[in-house]
Amino acid sequence: MTDRFCSPVSFLASFLFDQEVNQKLFIITGPIGAGKTSWCLQLIREAQASGLLPCGLVSPAVFEAGAKTGIDLVDVSSGERRRLAVRRAAQETEAPAGLATQSWRFDESVVTWGNQALSQLQNPRLLILDELGPLELLEQAGLVAGLKVIDSRHYDLACVVIRPSLLPTALKRWPWAETLSIPTLHTAYAEREA
Repeated sequence: MTDRFCSPVSFLASFLFDQEVNQKLFIITGPIGAGKTSWCLQLIREAQASGLLPCGLVSPAVFEAGAKTGIDLVDVSSGERRRLAVRRAAQETEAPAGLATQSWRFDESVVTWGNQALSQLQNPRLLILDELGPLELLEQAGLVAGLKVIDSRHYDLACVVIRPSLLPTALKRWPWAETLSIPTLHTAYAEREA
């Protein structure tokens, strides 16, 4: 990966400069807390400031008293925000009803809302999906419309957040994708900003 992709600003600039871009997919990856969602949110702000209308979904964390207690889902186009998931209590031993992982219980009505938003996209110029995780890639549940829109390749540029443990699965599904690792990008970007 070249240095021109070290920040959302330079990433977007290279996209806007390259008039031949079409159907490019970048997988944004990195460990928990590396700044993947922050990177996507900055990319959205930069795109909007450049007159580009990004679309898709982002899932920022919700913190209470310094602890991550929830995950919201934000429609990039409209800015509408809904609570996607809440942390399961540590003492829960039984599998919860409905859509859940080991750590999170998902609001199925918000998942449906997110899937509807993704299903309505028509040939977006810049698509951002934060994130497609084990529900989507391993269980074919959750935001499955995100899988379909990436599979269709009906976009100019797509940025999809995938955790490192799911990277091989994602690259097998989308072998044309390029990978950006946030720890490297985040460090280089922070050093440049200092």
